[in-house]
Amino acid sequence: MPGAGMTPALLCLSAALLSWPTARPATRLAGRPSGPLPRPGPAALLSGRAGALLPALAAGSAGAVLSTPVVAALAAVCGLAAGHALRRRAAAAADERRCRALIVGLGALAAELRAGRPLAEATATALDCCPDPVTAAALGPVLRLGEAPPGRAGDEPARALRRIAAAVRLSARTGCSLAGVVGAVEDDLRARLHAEQELRSAVAGPRASATVLAGLPVLGLLMGSGVGADPWRVLTTTGSGTVLLVLGVALELAGTTWSARLVRRAARG
Repeated sequence: MPGAGMTPALLCLSAALLSWPTARPATRLAGRPSGPLPRPGPAALLSGRAGALLPALAAGSAGAVLSTPVVAALAAVCGLAAGHALRRRAAAAADERRCRALIVGLGALAAELRAGRPLAEATATALDCCPDPVTAAALGPVLRLGEAPPGRAGDEPARALRRIAAAVRLSARTGCSLAGVVGAVEDDLRARLHAEQELRSAVAGPRASATVLAGLPVLGLLMGSGVGADPWRVLTTTGSGTVLLVLGVALELAGTTWSARLVRRAARG
C-alpha cells in the first residue's frame, strides 16, 4: 500500500504528544528575574480549545492521505487525545507559573506594608516585582479596587486573589492591617506549591511506567516489521486485522486515560 509505512509514524507522534513533558520555567521566589520573560512554549500555545484540535486535524489529514479512512479516523482520535492531554498540562503549568508570580508579588506587597508604605505605593512595588504580566494585570484591580476576579474550580491563584480582595475591602472599611492577611496568603500559596511538587515527584515513577506501557504496542509493530512479518499490512488490508486495529487503539486510549486519571487522583491526595 503506498505510504502505509508512514502511518505508524502518526501513531508514534500521537504517543509522543501524550507523553510530552510540561515545561516549567524556574521562577525566583524573591524579586523580579533578570532578563526578558520567557516566551510561551508549544504546550502553552495549545492551551485553548482550538489548539487542542490541531493534533487531531493534522493526524487525521495525514492519515487520510497516507492510508485508509479507518486509519485516518483512528489517527484523528489519537491526535484529539494528545491535544487534550497537552491542553491539560499547559493549564497546569500556567497555574503553577501564576502561583509563583503571585508569591513574588505578595511577598513584596507584605514587605512594603510592614515598612509603613501606603497601599498605593506598596501596590506599585508589588506589580513591578511580579514576574508574570498576566498575574500582575489581575493583581492590580484587586489591590486598587478590591475587585474579586472570576476563576474556575481548582484555580488556586484566582482563589488567593479573591481572599486578597476581601481583605482589601475589609481594610478600607475598618482600617485594619492588610499586611498580616497578605503574608498568610503568601505562606499558604508557598505551602501548597511545595506540596504539589512533592506529590508530582511521588507519582513520577508510576507516570513513567504508564508511558512505557502505552508505547509497547508501537514497539511490537516495529519489531514485527523488522523481522519481515509486515503486521501493518495485515491490520490495514484485512477485515479481521482492521477489527483488531480498532479494538487495540480503543484499549490503548482507555488504558492511557485510566492511568492518567489514577495518577491525577493520587496527585490530588
